[in-house]
Amino acid sequence: MAKLWGGRFTKSTNKLVDEYTASISYDQELAKEDIEGSLAHVQMLGECGVVTEEEAKTIQQGLRTILKKVEDGEAHFSTDMEDIHMNIEKMLIDEIGPVGGKLHTGRSRNDQIATDMHLYMRKKTNVLIDLLEDVQYALLEQAKANVDTILPGYTHLQRAQPISFAHHLLAYFWMFERDKGRLLDSIKRINVLPLGAGALAGTTFPINRRRVAELLDFDDVYPNSMDAVSDRDFVVEALADCSLIMVHLSRLSEEMVLWSSQEFQFIELDDAFCTGSSIMPQKKNPDVSELLRGKTGRVFGHLVGLLTVLKGLPLAYNKDMQEDKEGIFDTVKTLEGALQLLAPILETMTVKKDRMRHAVEKDYSNATDIADYLAKKGLPFREAHEVTGKMVLYAIENKKYLLDLDLEEYKQFNSLFEEDIFEALKPENVMRARESEGGTAPHQIEKQLKLAETKLHQNHEN
Repeated sequence: MAKLWGGRFTKSTNKLVDEYTASISYDQELAKEDIEGSLAHVQMLGECGVVTEEEAKTIQQGLRTILKKVEDGEAHFSTDMEDIHMNIEKMLIDEIGPVGGKLHTGRSRNDQIATDMHLYMRKKTNVLIDLLEDVQYALLEQAKANVDTILPGYTHLQRAQPISFAHHLLAYFWMFERDKGRLLDSIKRINVLPLGAGALAGTTFPINRRRVAELLDFDDVYPNSMDAVSDRDFVVEALADCSLIMVHLSRLSEEMVLWSSQEFQFIELDDAFCTGSSIMPQKKNPDVSELLRGKTGRVFGHLVGLLTVLKGLPLAYNKDMQEDKEGIFDTVKTLEGALQLLAPILETMTVKKDRMRHAVEKDYSNATDIADYLAKKGLPFREAHEVTGKMVLYAIENKKYLLDLDLEEYKQFNSLFEEDIFEALKPENVMRARESEGGTAPHQIEKQLKLAETKLHQNHEN
């Protein structure tokens, strides 16, 4: 089959070259975006008199016929036509005749593929924002139900201080809120049109790039044609944003793996989101959470891969840039699947409140409140810290917890202790005492919940 660019060549391309350089096996993902961009391009060509209005209408009708075939799964793509652009153009010429060859007037595959990628990233960025909000809603509902649920808070994976489970869950809400903010901010850079830049230097045809931007709902056009065809910053940025989202998904997944283990028993994951063992009948494995954690590596890899591809490229377009697609397609697919699963996992998990409460009664996570108690009575905090450390050591050596000690034992360490120390050290009071803004006290959590709901409502309205 003759190449659409074959006029300068005297030999057919080596078959291995065709197979090695063709991108249609994966860039057919962009078929709809490619046709969308072409519809706007030919509309503009007709309005500018570059093609006749009749030719523009014929080409648009042919493109819509091909789009219907793509949507119905009836379009057949060929490696001989290399990429999505030439496949669509070949289908168009077959559909409407030689006039289809006028579609490519005033543009290059270089600005065409850049436009396709901008359209794709704009669409997928908005999808990811919506999916993140689904996860946020799930976190919010669980948080509302667990404001008074007490569990150990951890630092260094060692028990630190009693906290509300709602407080813990809301920490992830705010991580995902930042993720959404990054995605929303990235749209400013995604929503800039490269089409009309040509191969690298613009075009001799009297085109109207602003009209195409209007038709495709872009906010602006690239002011420099060389930058337009060589820029993949917006793809790198998307991969970086997705990598951070995966970090947050992975951290939450790791906690769910731990919490659902026999050692913790803080939650139970719904059977619909777990699997069993082929040899051990008793097993209920948190495989989905483990894969959410495990798939983080492939997303990181795609980010590093594209940065490495781009780092040594001279201006303007280079074939290396074909490597931008598989990584971002796989990243988007990975992240969409992860977010679609995480929301129902959170919605259906069972919180074992009694088990969490029992955990904070069998540790020394209320020790800080002894130091605070003494400091409030005038003892310098550093001295109070030392007294408390000695008390913890005493309790450990005597196989007791801090609430097991009697007042006489407390007074052995400092005379400032009174009967009210026992009330202060109850886990629920330790939690409630942290009334500073952003703290784990229920009153502060209620403020967080209201703020979180307001954020979601604002985002939904926008």
